[in-house]
Amino acid sequence: QVQLVESGGGSVQPGGSLRLSCAASGSIGSISAMGWSRQAPGKARELVASITSGGRTNYADSVKGRFSISRDNAKNTVYLQMNSLKPEDTAAYYCNALISSPYLTNYWGQGTQVTVSS
Repeated sequence: QVQLVESGGGSVQPGGSLRLSCAASGSIGSISAMGWSRQAPGKARELVASITSGGRTNYADSVKGRFSISRDNAKNTVYLQMNSLKPEDTAAYYCNALISSPYLTNYWGQGTQVTVSS
């Protein structure tokens, strides 16, 4: 079974920074893409950022210029560097990975809470 474990969440003041990490482990054939989504209470889950195995990235308009996604293929780990955080960034952040294990399947982590407030 594939497992995704997130870390790095916490509380920060507006304008601060956090770095989230997500490590995939288990029966991994290959990872096509990894990404981060977030969900605030009462709101729909939204895609924040994604990165393909080739390094192509995509960002939600709301985080462009502030967030940066990267990955370490050797460690099967994806990172989300979050700068200039705003209160509206407050949400549970979820890692996902599109993995052939052996069939192409999207896996989700358990989530990590990010709270931005003064």
